[in-house]
Amino acid sequence: MKGVAVLFKRQGTQILAHRGSKGTRPENTLVAFQAALDAGADGIETDVQLSKDGQMVIMHDEQVDRTTDGTGNIRDLTLAQLKQLDAGSHFATEFAGTRIPTLDEVIQLLDLNQFTGIFNLELKTNKFPYPGIERQLATYFKQWDVPFRLVFSSFRAQSLLTLKALYPQAEYAKLFQTAGRQAKQMQRRHQVADLHPDIRWVKAHRFWLPHVQLRPWTVNSAADMTYCFKHHFAGIITDYPAQAVRLRQQIQGEFDSWKKS
Repeated sequence: MKGVAVLFKRQGTQILAHRGSKGTRPENTLVAFQAALDAGADGIETDVQLSKDGQMVIMHDEQVDRTTDGTGNIRDLTLAQLKQLDAGSHFATEFAGTRIPTLDEVIQLLDLNQFTGIFNLELKTNKFPYPGIERQLATYFKQWDVPFRLVFSSFRAQSLLTLKALYPQAEYAKLFQTAGRQAKQMQRRHQVADLHPDIRWVKAHRFWLPHVQLRPWTVNSAADMTYCFKHHFAGIITDYPAQAVRLRQQIQGEFDSWKKS
């Protein structure tokens, strides 16, 4: 409009803690999520799968071997069996006895912390589709008037489309490592609002990055964090939220937090 100056204020880059504070705590455990919240992360990124008896459990790998003292696929173990596993000793002896959490236990932790930031839940359906997981998630979250910003992401496009039809009030993000064309096509069709690319893809395509909700993963080095902060990306997904919070403050200054002062 003629004669009117419009000022645009750049928003701070949101810091999402990848599987909690994965770099300093055993990943995808309540202690990792609490550490991320204490560090001042703007959000939590985590992963959901189904146990043999259909319970929604939080773990990244389809197998329990890497992060617990057990063996086998999550989908072949009941919740009771999964709860017997030690999910902390692989990281450090001080975390011995740490258990695999359920989705509900994570939500309870967020509620205890009065969390109002971003909760990014990845559907781990790209290897095992877990039939019905989308409906379970929709049913679960319809029970809550969630005070936080709920974002569902997945590498599997069909999971996002199925869940969005059942639960349209959430936000949706396409994860990708190299398949940028499919992700951007989904965004143009308004099937997803956000793109979550591999940081290596971002740096390889830096001259034609879309001006969208771009949250790269996994942004762990100071150089990559600095790159993202200087380009004012919507967010980053990092194993080291405390380090990212400090570096963001140096580059972008202070921003309002969900945390109560």
